[in-house]
Amino acid sequence: MTQTPNITKILQNWSGGDRAALDALIPLVHEELRRLAHRALNKNISGEDFQTTALVNEAYLRLVDVKNVDWQNRVHFFAVSANLMRNILVDFARHRLSQKRGGAAAHVELDEALNFSPNKSDDLIRLDEALNELAKLSERQSRVVELKFFGGLTEDEITEVMKISAATVRRDWQVARAWLYRELARQ
Repeated sequence: MTQTPNITKILQNWSGGDRAALDALIPLVHEELRRLAHRALNKNISGEDFQTTALVNEAYLRLVDVKNVDWQNRVHFFAVSANLMRNILVDFARHRLSQKRGGAAAHVELDEALNFSPNKSDDLIRLDEALNELAKLSERQSRVVELKFFGGLTEDEITEVMKISAATVRRDWQVARAWLYRELARQ
């Protein structure tokens, strides 16, 4: 994510109720949102079912509706965007599976990159449910996984968003990954 000096000021203006700030923000963040969307789609669902542009557009629609957010900076913006994209993809996967009326769940191996099996909609829903369970045990660990996996944020960016040390981010990622592996293997 390249640093654009005006983004933080534009985000603050948008938080202050300046609707024109959103118009100024979109061209500055569009390519980064496309990169995040493309990465999320490659890991989570078939690109034939949901296109990058559609995910970015849906994220825009949901961002416009976001109220009472005190935007801190561009990394905070992309962290919120990552969360929105996760929710959009999980909603889509649930809808897609409901259309199929079930199906047997495939075993999911949680490797270093958290790659999914071909039954990606089911896997995405299972991962979302496991992340929600993890959040009950450790909200911070769940958030680290979300930012890293869905948002594509680097360790330094996660450190900045969450205001924790890089060592804590690494430790949380390792523990959360192991917990998720065990949880998904049980299913």
